[in-house]
Amino acid sequence: MGETEQRPTAGSRLGAQENAGISTLEHGQKPPITPPGKLVSIKIQMLDDTQETFDVPQRAPGKVLHDAVCNHLNLVEGDYFGLEFPDHKKMMVWLDLLKPVMKQIRRPKHVVVKFVVKFFPPDHAQLQEELTRYLFALQVKQDLAQGRLTCNDTSTALLISHIVQSEIGDFDETIDREHLAKNKYIPQQEALEDKIMEFHRSHMGQTPAESDFQLLEIARRLEMYGIRLHPAKDREGTKINLAVANTGILVFQGHTKINAFNWAKVRKLSFKRKRFLIKLRPDVNSSFQDTLEFLMASRDFCKSFWKICVEHHAFFRLFEEPKPKPKPVLFSRGSSFRFSGRTQKQVLDYVKEGGHKKVQFERKHSKIHSIRSLTAQPSEQHTEVPKQVSGSSSFAYGDDNDAAAVQSCRQGKELKASTEDTGQHKSPSLKKSPKEGRKVDGAVVSTVEEEEEAAKDRMQQNRPQSQQPSTGSLTGSPHLSELSINSQGGPSVANMSLSPNLSPDAKQSSPLISPLLNDPTCIRTDDEEEVKRKRFPTEKAYFIAKEVATTERTYLKDLEVITSWFQSAVSKEDCMPETLKNLIFSNFEPLHKFHTGFLKEIEQRLALWEGRSNAHIKGDYQRIGDVMLKNIQSMKQLTIHLWKHNEILMELENGIRNSRKLETFCRDFELQKVCYLPLNTFLLRPLHRLMHYKQILERLCKHYPPSHTDFRDSRAALAEISEMVAQLHGNMIKMENFQKLHELKKDLIGIDNLVIPGREFIRLGSLSKLSGKGLQQRMFFLFNDILLYTSRGLTASNQFKVHGHLPLYGMTIEESEEEWGVPHCLTLRGQHQSIIVAASTRAEMDKWTEDIQMAIDLAEKSSGPAPELLASSPPDNKSPDETTVDQESEDDLSASRTSLERQSPHRGNTTVHVCWHRNTSVSMIDFSIAVENQLSGNLLRKFKNSNGWQKLWVVFTNFCMFFYKSHQDNHPLASLPLLGYSLTIPSESENIHKDYVFKLHFKSHVYYFRAESEYTFERWMEVIRSATSSASRTRALSHKEPHAY
Repeated sequence: MGETEQRPTAGSRLGAQENAGISTLEHGQKPPITPPGKLVSIKIQMLDDTQETFDVPQRAPGKVLHDAVCNHLNLVEGDYFGLEFPDHKKMMVWLDLLKPVMKQIRRPKHVVVKFVVKFFPPDHAQLQEELTRYLFALQVKQDLAQGRLTCNDTSTALLISHIVQSEIGDFDETIDREHLAKNKYIPQQEALEDKIMEFHRSHMGQTPAESDFQLLEIARRLEMYGIRLHPAKDREGTKINLAVANTGILVFQGHTKINAFNWAKVRKLSFKRKRFLIKLRPDVNSSFQDTLEFLMASRDFCKSFWKICVEHHAFFRLFEEPKPKPKPVLFSRGSSFRFSGRTQKQVLDYVKEGGHKKVQFERKHSKIHSIRSLTAQPSEQHTEVPKQVSGSSSFAYGDDNDAAAVQSCRQGKELKASTEDTGQHKSPSLKKSPKEGRKVDGAVVSTVEEEEEAAKDRMQQNRPQSQQPSTGSLTGSPHLSELSINSQGGPSVANMSLSPNLSPDAKQSSPLISPLLNDPTCIRTDDEEEVKRKRFPTEKAYFIAKEVATTERTYLKDLEVITSWFQSAVSKEDCMPETLKNLIFSNFEPLHKFHTGFLKEIEQRLALWEGRSNAHIKGDYQRIGDVMLKNIQSMKQLTIHLWKHNEILMELENGIRNSRKLETFCRDFELQKVCYLPLNTFLLRPLHRLMHYKQILERLCKHYPPSHTDFRDSRAALAEISEMVAQLHGNMIKMENFQKLHELKKDLIGIDNLVIPGREFIRLGSLSKLSGKGLQQRMFFLFNDILLYTSRGLTASNQFKVHGHLPLYGMTIEESEEEWGVPHCLTLRGQHQSIIVAASTRAEMDKWTEDIQMAIDLAEKSSGPAPELLASSPPDNKSPDETTVDQESEDDLSASRTSLERQSPHRGNTTVHVCWHRNTSVSMIDFSIAVENQLSGNLLRKFKNSNGWQKLWVVFTNFCMFFYKSHQDNHPLASLPLLGYSLTIPSESENIHKDYVFKLHFKSHVYYFRAESEYTFERWMEVIRSATSSASRTRALSHKEPHAY
């Protein structure tokens, strides 16, 4: 690169490592070999109007120069960008990545090559990195100034207001007028200044990253977004303009679109001299093929446009880069040009795999130092990570209260933010960013993937891990292996590490980077482990009894969320009616009191069983059935409180619906660390616990022979609890459906009456919807009367916006892979609308087909069509072939500017978001099975590249593993959602020479967990398998008949 020996690169100015993020390389692929030879200097004009000089060998292909620019910018998603330059005829052309640079740029000293956006995706949410979205925003700004992006005055003012917000921050009339006077974003800007300032006033508190997002949200709806017009004439000689976009080829008259040819309709593109030819697929109603012909100014113009059409088609429609054609033996016919580089799908997969180093960047024009909202720094008061915990590689089989063992490994290390200076070089394009950021609660819960990366860094650097300074970016990972279930939710660091399509650039270091979970020094030897193993009982009945104790501890903690934390919060706020307070707490406090005594009895029995206390007392204490029988009989007196749970749930939801203050209070409480699950889930815990007792006693009775002394008590206890479960089961099924509907309501925008009598939830999950823009990811929600489809929002609320709905009454479903050429494709034909969807796998398609067909049958048996659902969004009554699918009008543009004001912070960590990221689905049957498959206990965990095992208290519930330092902790430190993960046993080649080890892996993320006995190993395998492999409806119903709808 030219002059970079004397001048720092953009990456070095920002503290990034060298050679980070070459854009066009697959994970693990090496950069192209640079041909030797004389170096030639090429001047590149960046999107921020700065110029950089790059030295490349004379014989180097265009790809070398393109990769050098992306490397210089630390740009991961460089495939969306291209290099444009004027050829010898002064016609702007794109640099061919396969041809030598010098054969294309004949006089490099006199040519300035422009680095600009080449491929505009249909949805800016597909741009995973904040840096990419920033560069797209600069392109929009440039297109506005050059008159290429045309729109009405309102849209123009709104676009500029977001640019101003990102550059100078919140509205100040004096500063705004000075800034607009010095900066001309469009010609004749003066007429719009008042309107710009009016819009800018409404963006208070919006970060530069949010402004970029809102800018692109508005721009993408404009007809001229990403459009470059190519003059041509039709057969009649009428002057028109041709353009190419992600959807296909467009025809304009002036700046008005008059026709469009979607890629699905185009059979072949070709050119012959000055004639550009489009051969269309046969029309459904006729047998002839239609070929359209357009006349362009010259052969070079025609060929240039043909090339960019070929590249757009390949980038947006193909799964991988097309292979080169074999060279002809004698002579060639036609152009050998082909698309070179990664397709959009490959780019998305690459970023989702996490195959890149996350780096920081700074905006040239932005004067904002303190970056707020979605990307706040963790608060000092909320990074209270315990200084150390025992990294024991063995289990304490007893009461788990050996604090001495924990204290023995304390080293007093604390997590501190790094403020290392990476240099103060000045740059014409990029400046050093002050390490400032707003503090936000709730930075403690993080992802285990972050821990894994931190552990790798510790091993490589051999020094304490320091927290990287935040750039204030909209952080997040597009793949759910980096999803954390943050009990604080909302705008917290951990929560932002899961935002679906947002940038992982500024992903915060995990609080668990502290010695708490990653210090390899606190590891017990195998000799110590063997001593402990010999000290405690080994029979299966003991471990069944211990499971009662471990799960009871978690259950008691869940009750305390209501009786202690929630009650304490309610008492401080005057937001809940006294009748509702009495209803909730008068029914939960007796349960908490009873189970506190129950847990104490179980732990005393285990202590006697293990011989840890009262060893002088003689008696047969190696049994648990008598304790269970006694307490279950006492529990029957509490049935009156369990019957009240249905009323509690409904009254609380009614109170929330009728009181904005109570709604805000409950939402804020859910953002607290202790509330690691939705609040209404805790209200159902007592009913869930009855099912757990029943399962444990079934296993105990199955294990004991009839002659065993504990068999009679165990069987009697099983009969008692089975009777209670049978009485409450029907009520519980209704409550679970009611709770699920209300939980889904929080995840959706644009729907009024989701919760209505008689509606039952069936399945939710991610499917691709085929439209004029191609396949687009959508979230589908299936009920017994209607099917909703939504898109993922990128606001602070992390909610899904409803795009449309299909009543199931009169719907038909059919496979249509051959018709559309899309794998795992289904056509859903409603009475007024049809849509085409594709699943990620054949198994997913079968699940959806089965459930949709069942839902159609249920709808046919009902009285008739479902009521209107949407609050403001009209149904999307368009076929995939129509050119205006999913296009919004400019009239609706003002909605985007208020989206952040309307929507409150919302946890982006629910099962819905996990399914979105991991492209999977779950049904109500899966949720019901998950209720039964809950487990708690100690596990040893090891990362793929680490040596030691860390002892953790693990709670498995709601398809997710929550990690704690010990069972006494009030909130989890980290979590791992398991939907999409694979569960296996390590192979010999993995060198895990330990017993009772299971392996969890998703893409490149691998974790090993080690149980303490064969029984606990089998139990963990059983419950985790229920989350990692969703059963089909047929198999689930044959196994669990009571869960039929």
